[in-house]
Amino acid sequence: MKKFFINLIYFIKRLTSKTHLKLGKILIEKNLTVSTAESCTGGLLSSRLTDVAGSSAYIKENYVTYSYEAKEKILHVNHGTLLNYGAVSEKCAYEMAKGLHNITGCDIALCTTGIAGPTTDEGKPAGMVYISAAFKDSVKVKEYFLNPLLNRKNMKFMFSEKALELVLEILHDDLTVK
Repeated sequence: MKKFFINLIYFIKRLTSKTHLKLGKILIEKNLTVSTAESCTGGLLSSRLTDVAGSSAYIKENYVTYSYEAKEKILHVNHGTLLNYGAVSEKCAYEMAKGLHNITGCDIALCTTGIAGPTTDEGKPAGMVYISAAFKDSVKVKEYFLNPLLNRKNMKFMFSEKALELVLEILHDDLTVK
């Protein structure tokens, strides 16, 4: 029963979230471009960004890099990083954002890599995600642990929500420094 109510709360959050709209408005106003490379969110982050009218003004390139091979081939993640740390690691997330930023020339490179569950992978728990964003000359990586009782759909949504929130945080910090 607990699992049902937890998922109901997040289902409602999925229906009411406006984070993508808020970010889209800022990207258009500031004339910034964004590219995504997603693993655990499987394109949901890209979908949410393109749900905003006028998103063609800020979307540059988006990739779903689910496999090790895709991370290496498209994003130039080091093979040794994947072997030694795994795809769900701070190091991999960092290299994903750095690689995406380099190949697309976007203003903001936003990446997700995690375990959407319900089972574990690479010995890491369901609900673990690393979100990275490259902006200007730096890459920020954040690790999150979400409730493993979330179903896969809610987990993916919350991963995408955390990614959008990270960009809002970075842009807020950048705009308040000026």
